[in-house]
Parts: sequence; structure tokens; C-alpha cells
Amino acid sequence: MTGVPADMTTIGLIGSGNIGSTVARLAVAAGHDVVLSNSRGPQTLQDLVAELGPKARAATTEEAAAAGDIVVVTVPLRAYREVPVAPLAGKVVIDTNNYYPERDGVFAELEDGSGTTGELLQKHLPEARVVKGFNNIWFEHLRTLARSAGSADRTALPIAGDDAAAKQAVTELFDSLGFDTVDAGPLAENWRTQRDTPVYVTPYGAYGVLPGTPASAQVVREALAEAKPTTA
Repeated sequence: MTGVPADMTTIGLIGSGNIGSTVARLAVAAGHDVVLSNSRGPQTLQDLVAELGPKARAATTEEAAAAGDIVVVTVPLRAYREVPVAPLAGKVVIDTNNYYPERDGVFAELEDGSGTTGELLQKHLPEARVVKGFNNIWFEHLRTLARSAGSADRTALPIAGDDAAAKQAVTELFDSLGFDTVDAGPLAENWRTQRDTPVYVTPYGAYGVLPGTPASAQVVREALAEAKPTTA
């Protein structure tokens, strides 16, 4: 049993692209309500809302932030400073961002290893409780690898965060969506789940190839342990 009652949890989504829309589909299937938003406005999400049905609605980013019991931030890293701050105070925020310099521009603290992507968002949202998650898996594998609790081929996803209660809330949410979790440590350790690390994409199968490969908690733990810093 999950500790996140499906009929009591609303998932807010800031960003409704590949990962955001996939999380929304999994959440609705699990019985959660979802409030979707993106940078282009609620009117651009009507087709997705219609597909998802009565448990979904579109809103502005501020409204989605305010409505969510748990809020998923899934925007390009370059846009993280545009995430609304005030409505996320005190909330659990799942950060899916990855750093792609060719897309996002260069961030000195990420280049020299003095900070992580999760820490950047946490600094932007000082009163929120940020947990890194959903950032190391291709969205199609996320869609296809969800399994009910107790399944022998259940897949695990890593999370990282500085707040134990927030990580527990995310663990319970992931359980309801069909995934186990592995705690990768504090946000300072979320480099272990980033691009080009052993746990990034490949444990779940080749990028662009379906079906995916279930990855157990043990597989994910071993991949996290194999990660090496890319900077001195």
C-alpha cells in the first residue's frame, strides 16, 4: 500500500513536454488529479487534457504550483529561474532537469562540480523541498516500465534530496505510479544520476528502443556506485 492516497493527492506540473505528459498519464492512471502547465499557456494543453480526462486540467504555471500537493518541475534547465517561487514555499518539488550546455548555456558551478542541478533549483526555491527524480530515464521507458507493487520485474528510479520527509513523499508517489526508488543521497550527490553516468538511460534499455528493460533496485544501486565525478 502506498502512503499517498490517490484520491487526496494533486500533482502539479510545471512543464508538460515528454516527461511531464508521461508523468501526467501515469498519475491519472493511478488515480491522482493533475494540473498541467507550460510556458505557452493553458490553451495549448487542451488536447492533452482531453486525452487525460476529468482528473486533469490546464492552468498557468503559478496556478499549477499552487494547486499541487507535489509539484513536478520539468522545464529545460536554462529556464529554471522562471519557475514561480512563492506558491512553492513549503511544498515537495520534484526536479527532472538535466544539464545540456549546448541547449542551456554554460553554468560555471555545474562545469566545475561545485554544484548540482538539484542544488540550483533548491537555491531558486529556498522554502521548497526539492527532490531530484525522473531525470535519468527516457520518457518512453518511463511510460512502459511502470508495474504494480510486488511485481517481480518492477523498475527502480533514483532520487536525491536534502529533506527526508520530502523523499518519503516522493517514494510513496513513485510507488503509486509503478516504480520502486533508490535513495542516491542529498542533492549534492545528484550528479550521480546526471547525463553520461552509468544510471542515465542505459539500465532501462537503449535510447529510442522499445520495449524497455526493467531495472531493479540492485541494478540502480550498483550503477549509482559506479558513477565518477567528471571534474577534479
